[in-house]
Formats: sequence, C-alpha cells, structure tokens
Amino acid sequence: MADRVTVIGWDGSPLTAAGRGALGAATLVAGAAHHLDLPEVPRTAERIRLGSVALAARRIAGHRGTAVVLADGDPAFFGVVRTLRAPEFGLEVEVVPAVSPVAAAFARAGMPWDDAQVVVAHRRTLRRAVNVCRAHPKVAVLTSPGAGPAELGLLMEGVHRTFVICEELGTDREQVSVVTSDKAADHTWRDPNVVIVIGGPSGPVPAGDGGWIAGRDPAAGPRGWVRPDTEYGDGAPLGEGETELLRAAQLARLGPRVGDLVWDIGCGSGAFATEAARAGAAVIAVDRNLAACARSEAAARRFGVQLQIVHGDAPHVLENLPEPDVVRVGGGGAAVVNAVADRRPQRIVTHAATRDAAELVGRDLTEHGYQVECALLQSVELDTRAWTETERNVAFLLSGTLPVREATR
Repeated sequence: MADRVTVIGWDGSPLTAAGRGALGAATLVAGAAHHLDLPEVPRTAERIRLGSVALAARRIAGHRGTAVVLADGDPAFFGVVRTLRAPEFGLEVEVVPAVSPVAAAFARAGMPWDDAQVVVAHRRTLRRAVNVCRAHPKVAVLTSPGAGPAELGLLMEGVHRTFVICEELGTDREQVSVVTSDKAADHTWRDPNVVIVIGGPSGPVPAGDGGWIAGRDPAAGPRGWVRPDTEYGDGAPLGEGETELLRAAQLARLGPRVGDLVWDIGCGSGAFATEAARAGAAVIAVDRNLAACARSEAAARRFGVQLQIVHGDAPHVLENLPEPDVVRVGGGGAAVVNAVADRRPQRIVTHAATRDAAELVGRDLTEHGYQVECALLQSVELDTRAWTETERNVAFLLSGTLPVREATR
C-alpha cells in the first residue's frame, strides 16, 4: 500500500504550497492528461492516466511510495475521494481542495447557490436530472459527454427554463452563455461544462436573513402530506377521487420523490398533483377540462410548486409525454389504465366506485405483469361538537407495482 496518498484539487489557478509540496514528493501521480502535463509533476514519478478511478485506486493500493491524485475542482464533491476511500481499496487520503465547478459557475453568474439542487448527469441518470430541473427553480447540473446542455434542453420540451452554461471553467477557453432551454440543442457545447437551470416558482421566501439548510427547505411549505379539501378547487367541490384521505393513501402507495416524473391523469382541482410536487417530484397534470387545468395551475402557484399542465383527452394525449416513474389515474377508467400500463411505470394507483369496476382494472393490471393490491377505503367525517356524521366516502383503492427486477431496469 502507498505510504501516503494525497488528492489535490485543481481549478486552473496556481497550486497551493501544500499541493506543491505533496506533488514534489510523489513517486506516483494519477490524473487526466492536462493534470499530468503540469510542470510541478516530477519527471521521475510513475504516471497513471485517469480513466477508471477504481483501476487507478488498485494501482495506488499496490504502490510502495508516495502517491498523488490530481482532479478538477473539489475532489471531495462528487469526486474521486469517495471511490478512493471505498472499503475494498483501504486507502486513507489527505485532501487539498480547490473551488468546485458548481461554486465557480454560480460565482461567474453572480448568484447564491445555497438554495440550489445539485445533480450529476450521466447517460444513465440524465432523465432523473431533467426531472429535478422540471421540479425545482434553481438546479446546477454537472454534465458529461452525451448528457450535456443540448440533451437537457431536448428532454425539457414543454417546460421553459433559462440555462446558464459555463464551459471549461478555469481555463483560457472559459465561456459563459445564457440561453433558453429550447435553444440549447441548437449549439455544440464544449466539455467539461456546468449548467445552471433557472425558472419556475421561487417557492416560499425563507424567514430572517436566509435559509438554514442547503437545497430544498423541507419546512418552507405547510406541514402534512395533504392539505384540507377546502384549500383546493377555488370554491368548487372536489371530485369523488380527490378526497383528503384518499389522496393520502394514493401518495403513500406511489411514494413520489426527487428525481421522479409523476403523471396525474384527470387532475381535477390539482390537489394530488400539487402534493406530489411538494414531495420534490416533477409532475405532469393532465385533464380534458380547461377549468380543471386552470384550477390546477392556481393550486400550484398558491403552494409555490411547478406543474406542467397538459390539456387533452387521455389516453391519446399521453402518447407524446416523457416516460413516467409513477402514475395516478384519477379518471378515464380501464382504457386509460391500460394505456398507462403499456408505458411500464414502476407504480400505478387508481380508484373505483364499485367492486365490479375494481375487478376489471385489477385484472388488466395483472395481465400487464403488475402485482395488484386493492383496499376498500371508507372515511366518515364527524362534527365533533355533537359527534354526528356529516359526510361519508367509500372507494376501492387499487395499486399496481412492477416486480423489482423490471422496475429497476
């Protein structure tokens, strides 16, 4: 095992005294090509071109001497330190950090970033990164080849955002561009780059001088998974599938989370869609009724969340929507459930007013390979002044879940 392993961050500025000292004593240096070309790298040191960090870690673990790993920015922030410290390599490292690309990008933009979401976009995580950009008003995206500004813009069709694209930060070729998301695909962007994605609602303003937690403030909105029915609908009664306790059960079945895309088909008042968005998920709310679309948009504004509203008849309007992770079917019956199941979301939840209707939907979900659960929900509201019944609601709650192996493909 190496006698000493030092990880040095590099942001284009001169190395610190600690960095120069560690590098001067190195007998093995690992880094990208532009790191290995630095004049401070000893001529006699063994050099490893970083491709796979895991392979480099194995070489370092077997080296007898002093090793240095050079990495861009802060190597402890979405960087190589995590891999080097993995139990299978047994490496203890010292870290000499530099300014992270995210901090540098927000500095170039002159913006605070303690309230930003930060995501990494690779080919396999690009869709989830896009969903975070759909759902949150300020996101920094650390991109990679094949998952850059152009790909982000293409996948955000129908959602307007502003992109601040910072290319090759810390080099002589550094460039900062501001474009709308629909124009990002019209350009060729140089790697590496960081994209700051801005737009949508700002959400509740934090009290005092600022927030207390980085990213999304979990205490910024009202407490509770669901809000009372009276806070939705702009005075109009909610539909039979939108009652407070049924919404709570639907949310519990679907479990929307950051990085998910939720479809809410037959969104009605926008109550469920708004509450799924409050959980951090991106939400597309669909309804054939223009008034329902307007109510959903008003609910989103009231609670400071972002919804993409789509007006049209399901299932036809669903054909061009991006792939969902979880879906609530609030209206349309078995035909819509079938169309949704064909798209293979991880979970589907719906309700039925009768047992016959529930059995029909349940059989369809089973034929599509879903594991089906059904529960009869009954809620009774009481006037606690006299403890008399004021309202009773009964519904069959159906949920379909893909087997784990298929759901994680």
